[in-house]
Amino acid sequence: MFSEIKETIEAYKARDPAARSAMEVMLLYPGVSAVHSHKYAHWCYEHNLKFLGRAISQANRHRTGIEIHPGAKIGRRLVIDHGMGIVIGETAEIGDDCLIYHGVTLGGTGREHGKRHPTIGNNVLIGTGAKVLGPFKVGDNSRIAANSVVLSEIPANSTAVGIPARVVKRDGKKIEDYATEVDQVNVDDPVRAELDELRCAHDELRAELDELKKYILEEAAGA
Repeated sequence: MFSEIKETIEAYKARDPAARSAMEVMLLYPGVSAVHSHKYAHWCYEHNLKFLGRAISQANRHRTGIEIHPGAKIGRRLVIDHGMGIVIGETAEIGDDCLIYHGVTLGGTGREHGKRHPTIGNNVLIGTGAKVLGPFKVGDNSRIAANSVVLSEIPANSTAVGIPARVVKRDGKKIEDYATEVDQVNVDDPVRAELDELRCAHDELRAELDELKKYILEEAAGA
């Protein structure tokens, strides 16, 4: 247990520039507390003490804002950055050396039974607000962009973005049918595009109306 805690603290210090000391990480980082408490909750769950396991899980949720079902399986050196609003379902599995940001859900779609939640490979990064929903696997060394909604398997060494998420890069190479990298700053505004189309249509109708008025006046003058 001590060696695992030490590994986790070192992982936080390596991944979080704001982590100034081992003591700070151990005592003040909610992700460390959440994962440590989960080990006790999971032990209870595995030994058919499910009510006690769930009680530990819920107490941990109220304390840290991170909800991990006691049935979930979590590997070593998981780093949860900030952590508020994270939900990890009962049949979810997380490999070693993963990094999860706040607002992430590892959940189900409501259609499955038995294995309902995703399996996350080793060294996977899941960005802020991402939702990974369903009993599929996210391969090792993959990256899920912030606010993506993942509904199907992601191969190893891939980057996935969007709603629903699609793979835009694999093994360091951009996918050919995805023309450009996603620019999260300079994004086209669909509302403005529709307004521009309406303005053009308005101008065309106005021109046609002016022509019609001119024709009617000329006909009236000729009569």
